Amino acid sequence: MKTITTGRLPIKLWCNNPEDGCIKQAMNLANLPFAFKHIALMPDCHQGYGMPIGGVLATKDYIIPNAVGVDIGCGMTAAQTTLKASQQSKEKLKTIMGKIRELVPLGFTRNTERCISALMPELNESHPVVEREYENARKQMGTLGGGNHFIELQKDKNDNLWVMVHTGSRNLGKKVADHYNTIAKDHLVRSFSKIEPEWDLAFLQVQSQQGKYYIREMQYCMDFAERNRSQILQKILSCLTAGNTRKPYEIAHNYATQENHYGENVWIHRKGAILARKGHYGIIPGSQGTKSYITRGLGEPLSFMSCSHGAGRAMGRKEAMRRLNIDEETKMMNDKGIIHDIRSMEDLDEAPSAYKNIDTVMEEQQNLVEIIEELTPIAVIKG
Repeated sequence: MKTITTGRLPIKLWCNNPEDGCIKQAMNLANLPFAFKHIALMPDCHQGYGMPIGGVLATKDYIIPNAVGVDIGCGMTAAQTTLKASQQSKEKLKTIMGKIRELVPLGFTRNTERCISALMPELNESHPVVEREYENARKQMGTLGGGNHFIELQKDKNDNLWVMVHTGSRNLGKKVADHYNTIAKDHLVRSFSKIEPEWDLAFLQVQSQQGKYYIREMQYCMDFAERNRSQILQKILSCLTAGNTRKPYEIAHNYATQENHYGENVWIHRKGAILARKGHYGIIPGSQGTKSYITRGLGEPLSFMSCSHGAGRAMGRKEAMRRLNIDEETKMMNDKGIIHDIRSMEDLDEAPSAYKNIDTVMEEQQNLVEIIEELTPIAVIKG
């Protein structure tokens, strides 16, 4: 771990080679007047919007919508199935992936029918944005989305077949995030704060009406995202004609929650980071060409009991499409026997080489988590 001490608060890094833009954003966080103790950057950190992806921020009395992001509650679920990986031929796997594509809408596609209301989280209090978007959200339940969201079939060291899903709250989360970030930016202008607007770190007081609304609607989006992943998992298991052998692992990596650290109740913002409290199970995926891990947290106080949420991007999407070679990337996947989703130049933004080395990421956070399952990809669907 390294420490930067040139801001109001220190920045603690578990990343050996952070990009300049990431450090600049972390310095903005460190100079927030209500930031607490220090800023923590995980080994997968890279520049984001307002706050670095792979960053952890603690605040007192204030919450920042952009420090959670637009995909509120985005996260992972992973389940060991009753099947053996070696019994799934390549042709059988291709057929299964085709069935999954028929059942799980990808990208901007939604379901044609609304899900039953029982699948949606309950609305027990006022949720201004969610109530407005509720009917649209019912068509998004059980859909994957685009970008880096994925479905993977994987195998462990004992040849067990696993399913892993990465997705979030879909357009519902974006609507909530955009709504409250706009309100926060208006508040920033009117408050004559020393926080520069170009930092994109507009804030809400947690005890204000809009702050309470945001926290309530953020939690709804988190619940929606978890149910979304669960619905997708059940669809995949039906395509496999298999069950899961134990309760699926489930973790979110874009959210804010109140926790106690260093004797203080603070708001922990994890944007592209997961909880790594002692004994707490986590999921850390690699790229579609590398291993993923089920982990157990070690409860390191300096990271606010957090760790990385994945490998982290090594290059931006446009940069990857410009720099990477499609023949080299597909050969890499084919040589590993992985049924992959790299079919055109536009798919290179999610190629393995666009991401950091997951082995390096795991090595840099040895004091944050321990590995309990090592999963190798065998078939991938990207959103």
